[in-house]
Formats: sequence, structure tokens, C-alpha cells
Amino acid sequence: MPIRTAKATWEGEIAKGKGTMALGSGAFEGKFSVGSRFESEPGTNPEELIGAAHAGCFSMAFSSILTKAGFKPKSITTDATVHIHKVGEGWKITKIELSTSADIPDLNESDFQKYAKQAKEGCPVSQALAVPEITLTAKLMQTASQ
Repeated sequence: MPIRTAKATWEGEIAKGKGTMALGSGAFEGKFSVGSRFESEPGTNPEELIGAAHAGCFSMAFSSILTKAGFKPKSITTDATVHIHKVGEGWKITKIELSTSADIPDLNESDFQKYAKQAKEGCPVSQALAVPEITLTAKLMQTASQ
């Protein structure tokens, strides 16, 4: 299996410094700062990238589980909300909320929820981030079978 890389550079003192983060594939490079991380200034932050990774991983894991169960997912859209809070002298990711909606013909609600839970627990990013609470809200949206 391939090994994935990423790189971050920080310049200066924490309050006035700035940084860049980049994916090893070259698909993304973004600037970050204290303001983009803990306030609403433009730029990215590590938590946003963790959220994107988690949403993508979950959606793929869910599709895999559904496909193996004999379903043909049309679409799976997942949002991730990453909560970071001051804890003691530092900061901690305390919770990640996944919210997914999917169009999967011929799947009943009970099985949909069962497979969504399996995807949340089996996704490699969920496993890597097992320390914070990870919640899931799953909504089945069906269109007619083709």
C-alpha cells in the first residue's frame, strides 16, 4: 500500500507567525495562522483538513460496505464538524460530528443506519481519531431505481 505524506512550515512566533500546509501529492497547499485556526481569518487549519480527510474516508468506507452488501450507491455526501476547545494549558479536539446523506436505491432505513455505523467504526480515519467522540447523523435519500 502507498504511504501518504504532507508537509507544514511555520515561520515566526506563534501570535504573529504564519505557515503553509501542503499535501505530498500536490493537490492542495494552504496558508494558516493563529487567526485562521482560532478565529475567522482567511486560510485553512489542521482541524479543517482532518475534517475533510474524515468525511472523505467515511464516504468511501460507506460505499464499500454498501457495494459488498449488494447495493449500488448513487451518491454519499458527508460533512464533518471538528470541535477544538481549550483544555488546561493547551487545545484538544473534543468531538467530530459526521453528517451524511446518501441516495441508495432499494435500501431500507434500518439497514442504512446499520451500514452507516459500520462505516463510521471501520473507516481508517475514524480508527486513527478514536480519542475524540465521533457522532454520526445519517439520512437516506432515495430516488427511483434504475
